[in-house]
Amino acid sequence: MKRGKRLLVALLGGLLLIGSFPFGTLAEEAPAVIVDTEEGETAEALLSEDANEVWEPVGTVPAETAALDIGGKSAILMEQSSGEILFEKNAHEKLPIASVTKVMTLLLVMEALDEGLITLDEPVTCSPTAASMGGSQIWLEVGETMTVDELVKAAAVVSANDACAALAEHLAGSIEEFVARMNQRAAELGMNDTLFLDCSGLNDEAYSSAYDVAVMSRELMKHPKIVDYTTIWMDSLRGGASQLVNTNKLVRHYAGATGLKTGTTSKAGHNLSATAERDGLAFVAVILGCETTDERFGGARKMLDYGFANYSIYTPQVDTDALPSVPVLRGVSEITIPVADEIRPLLLRKGQEKQVTCTTELAENLEAPVYEGQVIGQIQVMLDGEKIAEYPIRASEGVARLGFGGAFWKLLAALLG
Repeated sequence: MKRGKRLLVALLGGLLLIGSFPFGTLAEEAPAVIVDTEEGETAEALLSEDANEVWEPVGTVPAETAALDIGGKSAILMEQSSGEILFEKNAHEKLPIASVTKVMTLLLVMEALDEGLITLDEPVTCSPTAASMGGSQIWLEVGETMTVDELVKAAAVVSANDACAALAEHLAGSIEEFVARMNQRAAELGMNDTLFLDCSGLNDEAYSSAYDVAVMSRELMKHPKIVDYTTIWMDSLRGGASQLVNTNKLVRHYAGATGLKTGTTSKAGHNLSATAERDGLAFVAVILGCETTDERFGGARKMLDYGFANYSIYTPQVDTDALPSVPVLRGVSEITIPVADEIRPLLLRKGQEKQVTCTTELAENLEAPVYEGQVIGQIQVMLDGEKIAEYPIRASEGVARLGFGGAFWKLLAALLG
């Protein structure tokens, strides 16, 4: 909050220093303060909000989803680590999602970064196509160069269509090819309710669903670097000449908010994919087709509040290092060392942790050959007598079968020894 205040003071001070310009216009092309204009918010309104205000739950948070009253045409609450759905309303209804489309654009960019195909400090030159995008933008000029880092910031914070187009062309050679990759990635993720027609969400003939948006949002949040951008409230470009202000009010007012993306058009209404994390527990809350911006933020808050109030993350306590070696019959080695798969955290109702029990089943012996990674047992996690998770135990190394010659010398050594 203190950092936000310092940024606000610095921004307002800077605006006073350039008083010879009318508010909102630093140059003919780009305003001094840039916001997502498609959201209907103004820089003055956003900057006048109380930076210290924290959005607390309104009333009593319900213990059951049946009591959740969520607006919009569709909505969903998904836990990030498991993908478990805790609440849904018309979750597979196909709807336009406006700039929430940019979640997929950012996902492809982050994947390219992780694969080493591009770097954050790599320069990108704006083409005439990118400069002509319109809508929410940072007013890129033809030939203007920005880094991938700056363009990702512009896309995440102020939903800049020109920044998205520049990134798309840089990655795929053309926007059309990039959109083809968006749809390919959507298919790979099982997003069966989705069709992308551009990289920004300007085309309202495109569609997706609350479920599909949650799926791609969850996938994007697997890239920790994206949070450096999606949690920005205020920042700048062009050496401070262009100030950016985020219209996602959750980032400013909701404890643990990590993003993610707003989107608004007259046909799509007000849409939001909201992400938040507290104490290792993270959720994606998606709400689409709202009539007002307050309805979407209110609905996302209710879903997130419900999740944090009623659930917790629990990692089963299993001492995998204490697993005994398993004898191997007729093998070149007499034993193999068992190793368990990673014990992943589980999503539980608060208070259920004390009722969790774990049992280990391990083969008494194995017949060679034994293959590395072969399943030789399992760890079962039980809750009230019901299995809620299972983790394989595997052979850490392969053991070949003992041949006739090997068996002879092994027997001879035993007799002599």
